[in-house]
Amino acid sequence: METKVLPSHVPLPLAEKVDQLAARLERSRGWIVKQALTAWVDQEEERRRLTLEALADVDAGRVIEHHAVQAWADSLDSDKPLPLPL
Repeated sequence: METKVLPSHVPLPLAEKVDQLAARLERSRGWIVKQALTAWVDQEEERRRLTLEALADVDAGRVIEHHAVQAWADSLDSDKPLPLPL
């Protein structure tokens, strides 16, 4: 697999934590950074997918009114909570 160097400036406390993790896991600093970056990119891609899915629901009219959600949330501390609004 081809690779590309991505230089970055990292605050010293974070760099020290990365070094500690690398030592504890017996892995290189680069391996730790690659794992973290991969997880972050995956998370952002999932966030975008979910956002687009939610926007499609809104466009299709599949929404729950704010007041219904608020009433449900307010009822959660009561003896008789409301059913989940659908």
